[in-house]
Amino acid sequence: MASPVDRLRNIVAQLRSPEGCPWDREQTHQSLKPHLVEECYELIDAIDAGDDKEIKEELGDLLLQVVLHSQMAAEENRFNMDDVATVIADKLVNRHPHVFGETRLPDSAAVLRQWEVIKRAEKQERRSTLDGVPKALPALARAQKVQAKAAGVGFDWDEADGALAKVREELREVESSSENRLQEEVGDLLFAVVNFARRKELDAEQLLNQATAKFGARFQSMERRAEERGLAFSSLAPAQMDQLWEEAKAAEPENAPPSSFAHGANLVSVPPPK
Repeated sequence: MASPVDRLRNIVAQLRSPEGCPWDREQTHQSLKPHLVEECYELIDAIDAGDDKEIKEELGDLLLQVVLHSQMAAEENRFNMDDVATVIADKLVNRHPHVFGETRLPDSAAVLRQWEVIKRAEKQERRSTLDGVPKALPALARAQKVQAKAAGVGFDWDEADGALAKVREELREVESSSENRLQEEVGDLLFAVVNFARRKELDAEQLLNQATAKFGARFQSMERRAEERGLAFSSLAPAQMDQLWEEAKAAEPENAPPSSFAHGANLVSVPPPK
């Protein structure tokens, strides 16, 4: 009897066959990219919600993407899913000599340092420390990943206070900037804020998502309060909106968890096996 994974592989192969599904047959690695990203975020939502049923379903949807990409490659005799599994299994063993070998390490910081050393040895074609940071990462996550890579070779603030002073410096430059430099200076400010978050061991991508979620929840509360009072929200004066904002803010329970209004994606805190 086929294992569940083998059953899934057989189903996908049938869907891609000439007698299969027209939509599945038409898909390519490129056409599936948006679906892959979407499935990742849906899984993150399920994890944030703590819903095991949803987590299981979304993990399945993500696994389907892996199987589909592997099947398409197999059809062209490039590689198959067994090859994919072998590559990642070998990589995990090679990058964890403290588990699968004789080396022993005292803590996770030592593990991360060893990880980077091993990865550089594996990826000798990479000329820069920053090579390998995915260009498709969300901007905040990519900034933090780049900063962490630079910090890994010693280019970093000694203390978080240095990064915070840089935030203040960049804010002053925004305040005094001419219009033709404003875009660059705001970018520098954002980069500095991300650097401070990283230095405090916080995830900038997740923090901004949580702040957006908090804003969204309060804004929607303002809209509900206006509707309950028979007011057209878009016609309110700024002072009335401010009052509704303060009411919505005051109504929030202390230590409330982040709203599900936006993805709370933690994309950079754990190094991927790349």
